[in-house]
Amino acid sequence: MSGDHSDAAIARRVRRLETLLEEKGVLTGARLDEVIDAFVTGATPANGARVVARGWTDPDYKARLLSDGTAAVRELGYMEGAYERLRVVENTENAHNVVVCTLCSCYPLFLLGPSPSWYKSEAYRSRVVRDPRAVLAEFGLHLPAGTRITVWDSSAETRYMVLPRRPGDTEGLSEEQLAALVTRNALIGTAAL
Repeated sequence: MSGDHSDAAIARRVRRLETLLEEKGVLTGARLDEVIDAFVTGATPANGARVVARGWTDPDYKARLLSDGTAAVRELGYMEGAYERLRVVENTENAHNVVVCTLCSCYPLFLLGPSPSWYKSEAYRSRVVRDPRAVLAEFGLHLPAGTRITVWDSSAETRYMVLPRRPGDTEGLSEEQLAALVTRNALIGTAAL
């Protein structure tokens, strides 16, 4: 497959598509702006945190989340209009997961908010695959030597989100209080809670 995949070429194609939609009366420019603004405004790591908190408090939901992340997240209203597949991977005592997109910066925007600049950097994208333990240590996450680290490579078809380990001594916390403990970096796997 060949073709120009530069930002300028993509921007030209997007603008041409917008123009066609407007010319055909499918969508006005103002309505398109409203849709994009609504999407971006609703894109926040708090959404992913709520998903995690539900998984921590509801074993049936957690099972659905791990078997079909897209459907489970749609139950909470967070995947409407999203067509990519979401796979949720669980951190355990002996296994840690971290997410990257080696080709670009594919990322479940609506669940994690705008991607951090380091996630898009070539340094992170290449190094986390080669030496995840060292990269995680740079984030301040020092895992025991026996912990298995799996790096998940997001794509346009499949996005990943980490289900972090639930912190100890949180049994009495509400779902809302638990969600407040979850960070974007924990959802990517570059931090623990």
